[in-house]
Amino acid sequence: MSDMNYNHLRYFWEVAHDGNLTRTAARLNLSQSAISVQIRKLEDRLGQRVFERRNRQLHLTEAGRIALDYADTIFGAGREMIATLRRTGSAQQVLRVGALATLSRNFQIEFLRPLLGKPQVELVLRSGTSIELMQALETLSLDVVLTNRAPTADALTSFIVHPVSQQTVSLIGKPERIEGGETLFDLLASNPMIVPTLESPVRAGFDALCAQLGVRPVLAAEVDDMAMMRLLAREGIGLAVLPPIVVKNELESGLLKEADHVIGLSESFHAVTAKRKFPNPLLDVLFERPDKSRSLP
Repeated sequence: MSDMNYNHLRYFWEVAHDGNLTRTAARLNLSQSAISVQIRKLEDRLGQRVFERRNRQLHLTEAGRIALDYADTIFGAGREMIATLRRTGSAQQVLRVGALATLSRNFQIEFLRPLLGKPQVELVLRSGTSIELMQALETLSLDVVLTNRAPTADALTSFIVHPVSQQTVSLIGKPERIEGGETLFDLLASNPMIVPTLESPVRAGFDALCAQLGVRPVLAAEVDDMAMMRLLAREGIGLAVLPPIVVKNELESGLLKEADHVIGLSESFHAVTAKRKFPNPLLDVLFERPDKSRSLP
C-alpha cells in the first residue's frame, strides 16, 4: 500500500457513499469524467473493478465493498487524528453522544451530569435507532452511545460495553391508583397496565410475574419509548412498568407515585464505546468510577 494514491481512494469513497456519480460530482464541483478517471486509476492499482453499472445505476462489486470497508477505516482514522491533535492545546473540547431514541431522558442527563455546565465543553447529542448509532460509533462520528440494549458480539466490530446503571423497575401511576391496591395482586388485577413492548427484557419479566401470580392484566398500552410511557402515566390511563428515574420529577412533585410492592424486575443501562487509539479524554470524566466494562471482540 506504500504507493497507494489516497486521492483516488477518496473519490471512490465519496461516490460509494453517495451512490451516485452525478451527485458526487456536483457536490465536489468536479466533472463526472474527472471522477471516473480517478476511479479507473484506483481499479488499475487494485487490479479489480470496484463498481458495476446495472440499469444505469452504480453498484459496488464484491471488491468494491471490501475497498469501502477499508476506506471507511482509513478516512475515519484521519478524522480522528485531526480532531485529537487539534484538541491539543485547544480550550474547547467536544463530546459526541448518541442515545437510543426511546431511552429515558432523565438517565441521559444523570450520565452526562459531570460535564453539564463545564466551561469550554461542548456536548453534541444525537438520537436514533440502535443500528444507526452503532454505525456512527464504528465510523467515529460518535464517541459514546447510551442504550438499554447492549450490542451483541460481532466478528467485524469492536465495541466496549460499560455498565452504567441497573435501575429497579416499579409500578408507577397516579396516587389514587397506587393507593387503591393493598396487595400486588390487587394492583395488577384492578388497573390497566402501560408496559414495554415484547422485545424488552422487562416485558418478559413482567409477563412471567403475572403468570406466577395468576393475573391476566388488562393492557392500556404497549410502548417502546420510555418518554411516552411517562406521559401516559401522567395522563392516568393506567400503571406504568418503569424505572423510577424515568419519572423522577413527577415522583418528587407528587404527580405520580411509586408502589411499595417489590416486583423483582430491573432495567440495565449501558454506555458503548469503540476501541480507539485516541479515545476522547472527556470520557475519562464520565467513566471515573472503577472499571466494570466488558469488551465485545
